[in-house]
Amino acid sequence: MTASSTIRLMTPEEIAVNAGPRAAPLRLPEPGLFAERQLRLQQLAEGHAMRDYLLFVAELARHQHERLQQPRALKLPDEMALGAAMAGGQPPLDAQLHKRDPVWREELRALLGALAGGAIPEAARTLVTQLAQADDAYLEQQASALLAGGAPGLDPAAAPLIAAALQLHWTRLVQQLQARFEQGDHSETLAPFGLIDDPTVCPCCGSRPVASITRVGAEQSGLRFLACSLCGTQWHYVRIKCTHCQGTKGISFQALVDADDKKSEVVQAECCETCGRYLKQVHMEKDLQVEPLADDLATLTLDLLVGELGVVRHGFNPMLILGEADPPPDPGGH
Repeated sequence: MTASSTIRLMTPEEIAVNAGPRAAPLRLPEPGLFAERQLRLQQLAEGHAMRDYLLFVAELARHQHERLQQPRALKLPDEMALGAAMAGGQPPLDAQLHKRDPVWREELRALLGALAGGAIPEAARTLVTQLAQADDAYLEQQASALLAGGAPGLDPAAAPLIAAALQLHWTRLVQQLQARFEQGDHSETLAPFGLIDDPTVCPCCGSRPVASITRVGAEQSGLRFLACSLCGTQWHYVRIKCTHCQGTKGISFQALVDADDKKSEVVQAECCETCGRYLKQVHMEKDLQVEPLADDLATLTLDLLVGELGVVRHGFNPMLILGEADPPPDPGGH
C-alpha cells in the first residue's frame, strides 16, 4: 500500500514572510563604489534628455572616488557605543544621531575645489563658487536637513554637493569601522554591523534606500538588496515585499515603455497598494552594469508617471531632490 499526501503550495505572501528572517547578508561599500557609479552615469548619459546633469553627477562621482583613495583617519564609535546600538537594535552610525565630525566640511570644500578646476556647466560653476564661500553654520544646517531626508530649509540646488561630501564621509566611516573589526581580536571586539530592528533602513547608517537591486552570481543570485542612499551599503530584503509598510499584498510593478511598446526590464517601480508607496528595482540579470543611484537618477520619467497614479516615492536620491523645499537661509549667515 502506497501512502499519499497532499502538498500545499505556499502563496507568494507566505514565501515572503517565511523567507524574511532567514538571512540578511550585508554588502558593505567597496573601494570602487564611486568609480562604478561614474561609469554607469556616463553610459546612461548618451542620448539622454538629462545628459548634462548626468555627466555633472558623474564628474562629482569621479572626484568622490579620488578622495576616497586618499587616507583620512576618522573618529569611530567605541565598544560601549557599539554595544548600546546593538542592544537597542539601532545602526551604529545613525546619520541623524551620530555626532558629525567637522571633517566632512573639509571633504566638501576639497570636492568643490576639484569641480571648480574642471569643465562643468556655468550654472554649476556659479553654485560651486557660492557654496565654497558659505559659512560652517549654513553647511551644517544643510547637512542636517539632507540627512533628515530632505527636511524644510534644504536647498535642492546645493543638495547634490552637500550629499557628495556626506556620502564620502559615511562611506569612510563604514569602511574604517569594519576594517578595525577585521584587524582586531574578534574574541573581544563586537562586529559593528548586523541586523537592526527596522529592516527598511540601512543597518549601518539608518538612511533610506535609493532603490533596490536584484543581484546575480553565486549564493546571492536572484536575491534583492536595498541600496543605501548615503553610505552605499546594500542589505538583503525579501522580494515582492513593500519596503515601506513591509506588506506583501497588493504589490504591482510599473515600467517605462519604449517606442515599440516594449516594457523596460532593467528598471521597474515596485508599488504597494496598501500604503501607496513605491521603490524602484534595478535588475542585474537584465543589465550587469546597473548601479542603483545612477539608474534611479536616469529614470526620472518613471517617477513622474508613477506619481500620476497617486503613488508616493519611498526611495531617497540626494542627487535630485523631488518637490520644492523651503527657501534656504542665506549662505553668508546674514
